Amino acid sequence: MGVGFVSAAAGSAGVSLRPSTCAKSSLFGSNLVHRQGIRAVRSSVCMTATAESTTSKSAAVEDLFIPEDQVASRREEADSLYKIHITEVDHQWVHVLSEGWASPVKGFMREDEYVQVLHFNSIRQEDGTVTNMSVPIVLAINDDDKAEIEKTGKVALRSPSGDVIAIMRNCEIFWHNKEERAARSFGVTDGRHPYIDEIYSGGDWLVGGDLEVFDRIRYEDGLDDYRLTPAELKAEFEKRGADTVFVFQLRNPIHNGHALLMTSCREHLLEMGYKNPILLVHQIGGKVKADDIPLKERIMQNQAVLEEGVLDPKTTIVGIFPSPMLYGGPTEVQWHAKARMNAGCEYYIVGRDPAGMKHPNGERDLYDAWHGKKVLGTAPGLEKLNILPFRVAAYDKTIGRMAFFDPSRADDFMFISGTKMRGYASRGETPPDGFMAPAAWKILVDYYSNVRSYDI
Repeated sequence: MGVGFVSAAAGSAGVSLRPSTCAKSSLFGSNLVHRQGIRAVRSSVCMTATAESTTSKSAAVEDLFIPEDQVASRREEADSLYKIHITEVDHQWVHVLSEGWASPVKGFMREDEYVQVLHFNSIRQEDGTVTNMSVPIVLAINDDDKAEIEKTGKVALRSPSGDVIAIMRNCEIFWHNKEERAARSFGVTDGRHPYIDEIYSGGDWLVGGDLEVFDRIRYEDGLDDYRLTPAELKAEFEKRGADTVFVFQLRNPIHNGHALLMTSCREHLLEMGYKNPILLVHQIGGKVKADDIPLKERIMQNQAVLEEGVLDPKTTIVGIFPSPMLYGGPTEVQWHAKARMNAGCEYYIVGRDPAGMKHPNGERDLYDAWHGKKVLGTAPGLEKLNILPFRVAAYDKTIGRMAFFDPSRADDFMFISGTKMRGYASRGETPPDGFMAPAAWKILVDYYSNVRSYDI
């Protein structure tokens, strides 16, 4: 099956693509051709994803778990090694690497990989192929760690709770130029940015090497069943009889505008000739900003959306993606797409300002709202992505529900931003009918009520 991408673009007309339609068709319209011209000319094949033409499978994904018959000997080896206590975010990257989300990366990056990622958002493999990898996955260490690791070239990793979870061997140590890493990853060097703060708090050296992980990472928080590995997701897609998979990545609750977009996407896939498209609603599971809604409440809210029938439980999977949130905008959205491709997802929904945030000075958005969508259309290593335009959803006051925005009657619509939504919930107010499933909204109100009680 081919790999595709669904975007939400303000004012773009919905496109119904039939199985016989190629990307160069005038059906796309001059606006899309202008935006995606680079993508259109760099492929000589029909870019329309159809049930007939999308027969290629996702690349093989390699996890980094130690074979069961070698675990005992590796644990004995780890007992004799110098041990590093890693941070919460480092632990989440071990989780990501161990399950193959970043495959073919085989551990924390060595300098050659790191430099390619910083400068090219990709890594050239030994066979010459280019793999998209837009975010550095690196482990920062201090001077004492450096001195100890250099003695053997190996190190054991302790989780934040103190458990030895992995061995890293064939280690390479290099200077951690924190300002350059921040500038190239985020376009700013302001330490008030949440992930830049993580960078600046780390050690002055980076160590990379081959990672060997003892056991599957578990959190015992009641949510582990949602943390399906790429291999498990592929098996679940097959079990459900999926002939294509599309994914919606988010770190927020689902409102009915999101649901409208996802439902509309599925309708388009059916029109294109697919028989059973499956939707993966994939919440960021790693560390997020302090003012983001916690993972537990987001998952509960998403489940309520399914239980109320806003999304069909038979064709929807709610899951957790273990990566920390970087707030890296167009750079990070490539990582989000690449990782889901490793899980067998073929269509990726992206809207306004993916992986974005306000500038640390609070005066403006940090990234251009539509550059994430444009980048996914031209990024090296993501050439198989296809873009289907959709209109932005807003609350239509004339019908009392979320609908696609019609600029010809703009006054009939109300945009309810994430900030406004959180404001409603934190004050215990009810948003307009039709904005969100009632049971799902109650979860948010209860959460903010508990936050207020705690603050008092």
